[in-house]
Amino acid sequence: MRILLAEDDPQLGRATQIGLEQSGYAVDWVRNGESALTAARLHQYGCVLLDLGLPDRDGMSVLASLRASAYEGAILIVTARDQVPDRIAGLDGGADDFIIKPFDLDELTARIRSAARRATGRSRATFSHGDIVIDVADRHVRKAGVEVPLTIREYSILLTLIENRGRILSRLQLEESLYGWGEEVESNAIQVHIHHLRKKLGRDLIRTVHAIGYCIDKPDTASNGAAA
Repeated sequence: MRILLAEDDPQLGRATQIGLEQSGYAVDWVRNGESALTAARLHQYGCVLLDLGLPDRDGMSVLASLRASAYEGAILIVTARDQVPDRIAGLDGGADDFIIKPFDLDELTARIRSAARRATGRSRATFSHGDIVIDVADRHVRKAGVEVPLTIREYSILLTLIENRGRILSRLQLEESLYGWGEEVESNAIQVHIHHLRKKLGRDLIRTVHAIGYCIDKPDTASNGAAA
């Protein structure tokens, strides 16, 4: 998942970015409200972490603008304001959850997972595709009951494709979900990750659509083979 972090405190922002990246997320960090809105217009984010006390534009105003612009991903308000009226206003304004500073990183990632499941219409932390079972909470993948070790990138591509079963996703769309600003991306990176996923989980799992992208078919429309 790619996350937008809107936080003006440099120490907290950097620590949060590093912690989330070590947990496997791609994180773009901005320090004011206008930059957050610009980034949300230009990129696809699964979650926005939004501080209320941003300079130039209050977080509640950013929240309202995000929802008015039809942003459908998860929004978590991350703030030092712990008063009940603030929480009510944020939730009524379209936030999915609140987390109070200072916070534990493990709790933050758990809330991100929970909010993202609600935003994508998934109520469970575990779901399956054929004989493949993915536990989103601990990022374990099993095939026919046997755990399959995946790298962070491989896991992220697998989850993205399964969440979008039946849709063809281009290389650029997959890169957009995996990499944050400033990260170098080799031209064949996605192709290499797909190759490794096929070796680990089966050649028929991911279908290549020539000159377009990659797809995991819905179970009732799965093809008998995957292109090389």
